[in-house]
Amino acid sequence: MELLPRSPAEFGSARYWERFFRQRGQRAFEWYGAFPELCPVLHKYVRPRDKVLVVGCGNSELSEQMYDVGMCEDIVNIDISDAVIRQMQERSGSRRPKMSYLLMDMLQMDFPNAHFQVVLDKGTLDALLTDEEEATLAKVDQMFAEISRVLQVGGRYLCVSLAQAHVLKKAVEYFSQEGWVVRVHQVAGSGNNQQFVLPVFVYVMTKFRKIPGSAPQILEICPEEQDKPMRVESVEQLVAAVKDRQHYALLCSQLSKTPCREQVSLDLCDKESGKPRYTLHVVDSPSVKPSRENRFAIFIIPQGRETEWLFGTEEGRRQLATSAGFGRLVTVALHREQHYEGMAGIQAELSGKVMELAPPGLPARQQVPFLSVGGDIGVRAVQHCDTSPLSGEYVVEDVKGEGTCYFRRLIFLRNRNVVQSEARLLAPTPLPGQKKRRKDKKKPSPAEPPAAIDKSYLCCEHHKAMVAGLCLLGGPDPLPGASLAVLVVGLGGGSLPLFIHDYFSQAHVAVVEIDSSMLEVATRWFGFSQGDRMQVHVSDGLDYVAKLAAEAPAQYDAIMFDVDSKDLTVGMSCPPPAFVEKPFLQKVKSILKPEGIFVLNLVCRDARLKESVLATLRDVFPLLYTRRIEGEVNEILFCQPSPEGRRDPTELGARARALEGALREPGRPWDSSYVLADMLQAVKIL
Repeated sequence: MELLPRSPAEFGSARYWERFFRQRGQRAFEWYGAFPELCPVLHKYVRPRDKVLVVGCGNSELSEQMYDVGMCEDIVNIDISDAVIRQMQERSGSRRPKMSYLLMDMLQMDFPNAHFQVVLDKGTLDALLTDEEEATLAKVDQMFAEISRVLQVGGRYLCVSLAQAHVLKKAVEYFSQEGWVVRVHQVAGSGNNQQFVLPVFVYVMTKFRKIPGSAPQILEICPEEQDKPMRVESVEQLVAAVKDRQHYALLCSQLSKTPCREQVSLDLCDKESGKPRYTLHVVDSPSVKPSRENRFAIFIIPQGRETEWLFGTEEGRRQLATSAGFGRLVTVALHREQHYEGMAGIQAELSGKVMELAPPGLPARQQVPFLSVGGDIGVRAVQHCDTSPLSGEYVVEDVKGEGTCYFRRLIFLRNRNVVQSEARLLAPTPLPGQKKRRKDKKKPSPAEPPAAIDKSYLCCEHHKAMVAGLCLLGGPDPLPGASLAVLVVGLGGGSLPLFIHDYFSQAHVAVVEIDSSMLEVATRWFGFSQGDRMQVHVSDGLDYVAKLAAEAPAQYDAIMFDVDSKDLTVGMSCPPPAFVEKPFLQKVKSILKPEGIFVLNLVCRDARLKESVLATLRDVFPLLYTRRIEGEVNEILFCQPSPEGRRDPTELGARARALEGALREPGRPWDSSYVLADMLQAVKIL
């Protein structure tokens, strides 16, 4: 402990270093980065004939090792400590005759201009730039000016550093403004099994003549796993990229020492584009007693299934890890913008990286299994992508579900883990790049998703519950043949209004959708169409309801809200807050018939906000039922303007069975898994 300075400022003091090296004696002191780790980077930028200056050399063995392996021999080492210079002269004088050690201050060097091809700095800048006080920054500017002076044009300043944000920013800003090319290398293997958890970086600043005017900055980062540098646009982006790698190193260090109490999530990005390629979740299962065989596994989520409860929620992943029987499970989600060469290709690509997330005590050569559903990576075909002024970027994609089922999905990329709309598909059609099948010549490929929409199938559980809520309507007559006026706010892919239109033969459905792009998507990709009993109004739902309330009250048997919020900062993603404010809800009530029903899809993670919404609904509607959707945040609320319509569970079940029987007409397709009575079994009165 006596070797440590009293304050960080002492790192810049000659007196401190003199005392340090006298007390340490002949033992080499390496700040960070052993020669075997640094060698691959140094070898790229130091040539055998280069004249190399090492500033703040201390008693590091780096220069000696560079000399001994033949990397370079013409090396001049300088330091402000007389004690260490004498030590190093004694240690290397006769054995390395072409290498010299000089007592010199790097802030005032005696060398002529343009004397060196390389200046090497291992930890010296970090030791000097301990704070951002004016005096410290002035010393750093002096150091950089001297390095610039003694370097030839085309020469390289190689700075080995832990890359604290203020150190990296200062170095990059100074030299990039001078017109130098700046590249930052992450040193492979640094941060593993050594005193520093953080990785080591090498800043490579290449000197160019300064061009008058505003020449573009050239800033690059070269991660440890690749040789090809990635160009970044600004100093801030470069600092952020380094910080991401530091955070990853800290995370790996933490995961290698202790089990994680909470699930850890991280993205692994594509080397070329920098876009996320894999999303990983690290899940530890305390209930699993680990043995040699079940300590660690990787689970590849089939494409298109990452939004399912088992894979897309914390509770689902926890259940998956427990049922898989592994102490630590890493789930891997594949991104739609990326191409993958099958399970073997993914395994080869991830094998090295996922081992950095291994649990404590895992043997170095332990074989880690890669798991999946059915042993493949699934099928995903993006059919359409575009940008809406209101909803942002979105995609329409076909994915393979369990067995031979295929589904078409609408995804808003601002919330890419949520399926906005979904429909089951029927007849096969080739994927992009696949040849069309000749008639009756060949069986359909299992990788060919169908194209026709199955309008009898409601994919979303909350849509099933919303339709089942129509059992609360009216008298004893079966609803399918009754004349119903239904208002649906929120179109999406159109499956909810389509189902009501097709199965309630006398229903007239008005749909309000604020985004005209969604009407085009529903029509082109989800089989939606308008007609005498189905009309879409492109309008803000708030304005449309207000207009109806002013013109013609009490006209709808059922009003359904299934509209998402564009504001992701609110703890309620459906509906937007304005749709559940009391004045607006009173307008909704005014356009609802006395025996009618208002059905609301509520998705709210904020407990206080949710309670406030329920209280407001109770103020407006005397009768309020609720139906939680199992495994989802969705809660369906059935609101009626009169308490006289209250029905007990037995009556609800009977009405549901009667309605389902009426809907299941001979020859009409019906999803056998859709049981209306089941949908209403868990309904509660609030």
